[in-house]
Amino acid sequence: MANEVMNRALEGLDRAVEAVKQAAEQAPAVADAAGKAVHGLSGGAIDPFVFQLAIFVLSIFVGYYVVWSVTPALHTPLMAVTNAISSVIVVGALLAVGISASGIATGFGFVALVLASVNIFGGFLVTQRMLAMYKKKEK
Repeated sequence: MANEVMNRALEGLDRAVEAVKQAAEQAPAVADAAGKAVHGLSGGAIDPFVFQLAIFVLSIFVGYYVVWSVTPALHTPLMAVTNAISSVIVVGALLAVGISASGIATGFGFVALVLASVNIFGGFLVTQRMLAMYKKKEK
């Protein structure tokens, strides 16, 4: 029975990951089109950057509520996916630090490298703690 529940949870997680991938692929185009539409409808009163910034802030709130509403059974797989995403960020940050000639890009790359490294390390700590909860206690 536990395997059946775990399989259903993993299938749900796979569907959620696929939906997030599709949304992430379409998000820049949708935000750009929406920004241009609002710019045109308002007669140029609203800058597309402001509209895209508003979308970014709203996505932060949505992400916050999605992450905090995850059930404990799905937390460990979600952390594994987060660590995988952060590892991609580390590669990009290393490229920004090593290749860029601009001091600003190097600074932002270093900050991204530090934050992604903290996220990966913290994710592994949380994952180990969650897995320790399922171990049998020794007497």
